[in-house]
Amino acid sequence: MKSSNLLKPYLALFIGALSVSTSAILVKAAHAPASIIAFYRLFFTVLFMTPFFVKVKYIQELQMISKRDWVFSILSGALLAFHFIFWFESLNFTSVASSVVLVTLQPLFAFIGGYVFFKEKLTVGAVLSALLAIVGCVIISWGDFQVSGKALFGDALALFACVMVTGYWLLGQALRKRLSLMTYTYIVYGISTLTLLLYVLVLRFPLFSYRKIDWICFLLLAIVPTLLGHSLMNWSVKWVSAATVSMSILFEPVGAVILAYLLLGEVVQPSQLIGGIFILTGIGTYLWGENRKGTLPVQESS
Repeated sequence: MKSSNLLKPYLALFIGALSVSTSAILVKAAHAPASIIAFYRLFFTVLFMTPFFVKVKYIQELQMISKRDWVFSILSGALLAFHFIFWFESLNFTSVASSVVLVTLQPLFAFIGGYVFFKEKLTVGAVLSALLAIVGCVIISWGDFQVSGKALFGDALALFACVMVTGYWLLGQALRKRLSLMTYTYIVYGISTLTLLLYVLVLRFPLFSYRKIDWICFLLLAIVPTLLGHSLMNWSVKWVSAATVSMSILFEPVGAVILAYLLLGEVVQPSQLIGGIFILTGIGTYLWGENRKGTLPVQESS
């Protein structure tokens, strides 16, 4: 890349990280049930992706997918659906700061998953990073417990959401070795949309009786954090290292907290600030160590 164009991928990465940090703000702004918000976010995303997906090469790839990969895709889509349900619901009980920082723990949950399911070796750096993040979680949870039991419940939901998205991410790493990005995301988003539709129908939530502001939030969630944010990050990885893209996950809670303060008037509590520093330091240390080993994959944002 020419030196004059060197800043373009970094600018794209910054805009992408800022875009995904709007997710929590848009969820907070909507007043629909969490599962409805999640359903329409993915429904509109799939709708916008369809004209780009119906090309010969993607249709041919779709026909060649193995039964095993279909099973993995269905499971991945279901995990993504419940990640959104748990995370969006958490924002009804706790602050943007606590929820987004706790969901950002996904790299460390992936490290635990890799150890449990794939027998990956433990390193001293990874263990220390995990301990730092755990201390941060305790600090945030203790502070929220002092605020209210509801805030602590919201923290627990955010952690469940983190577990769900980690499972989705681990399955995705296997699927992406055999499927193109467009085919993989279209299938998984589609399955996730169907899972959420079934969920809201079982719970008998209305599909259409929502306010104008809710529909605006649904559309913006599909366009800004999902299509714009993720697309720019995936484009950037062609020009910058996976480590750089993965480290950009650390900007998401920072951007979300700033936007929550400016737009929602949420003030960061001392326990959230201290706990957040511990968590982000732990994650940053872990990602830096993985980068040195050369095994760092691109992380998925919210």
